Amino acid sequence: MGVHSNVHIPKESWPYWTWFAIEFFIVMAVAALSSREVVRMFEQTFDPAMQNWVFFGIIGAIYLAWYIGIRPLVFKRKILETRY
Repeated sequence: MGVHSNVHIPKESWPYWTWFAIEFFIVMAVAALSSREVVRMFEQTFDPAMQNWVFFGIIGAIYLAWYIGIRPLVFKRKILETRY
């Protein structure tokens, strides 16, 4: 019987990348629901084609606000921080 040295044993039981996927879908749900409510307020003002542009524009704005503005402030870490 031989021993294999190429066996992968994860450090954690939960895969790390799934946290990013969960965060993405939470932001997607919040953006879609918020955008839907804003577009409903302007339903009489815009035609359906313009409503689509407003809907996806608001979703894009929420994504930009979260990933460029809010997220770096919430999860702020010093890169070269050493702990002893």
